[in-house]
Amino acid sequence: MQAKVHLVTSPVSCYEVSMKILGGTYLNERDLTDRGIKSVGRRVLVHETVNLVDLDSIEIGSDVRIDPFCILSAAGGYLSIGNYVHIAAHVCIFAGAGVTLEDFCGLSHGVKVYSTSDDYSGAHLTNPTVPKEYLGIIAKPVALGRHVIVGSGSVVLPGASIGEGTAVGALSLVTKPLEPWGIYSGSPARRIKARRKDLLASEERLAASGRTRSENLEF
Repeated sequence: MQAKVHLVTSPVSCYEVSMKILGGTYLNERDLTDRGIKSVGRRVLVHETVNLVDLDSIEIGSDVRIDPFCILSAAGGYLSIGNYVHIAAHVCIFAGAGVTLEDFCGLSHGVKVYSTSDDYSGAHLTNPTVPKEYLGIIAKPVALGRHVIVGSGSVVLPGASIGEGTAVGALSLVTKPLEPWGIYSGSPARRIKARRKDLLASEERLAASGRTRSENLEF
């Protein structure tokens, strides 16, 4: 029996370049609507291996791609994903206290975003097998502003929102809010220098062109 090959857009360019993937397929906005997502825009691709917890608390905009083996959990909270957002493979988002990804955000391979966490001080018991009254859960919403990009393997902790335009280098630990338009790296993440804003002109040209990601896709 011949395996089915699914055509999706390339991570390098979401317009003319395409690639063939053997194994697995991407769900689109129709599939997500049928499964009960709170809201979803157009030209959305979510790989079938993505674990979506509490779909009725998840909102996804337009021109979004979520790659294989991610966990996106909105249990007890909410997850709001804007337009032109890419979430690479093996990303985990735990949105029990709320997580927002604004337009043009990008999460590289293996990024972890936590809006809730156990108390590691020793003052309370830990882990989800313990009754809630014995835990000291830290719960703070996390917001990633427009044009934020987070490098591979980085971890964002509860309350550590990232300001518009900021880039976080690979393997960084974000423990507190980061100011807009900076380049940060390290554990904990520290500001290295300012980030250029040339991309804002590209955003304006994109909006003026009326172009979107290629709609010539096979599902």
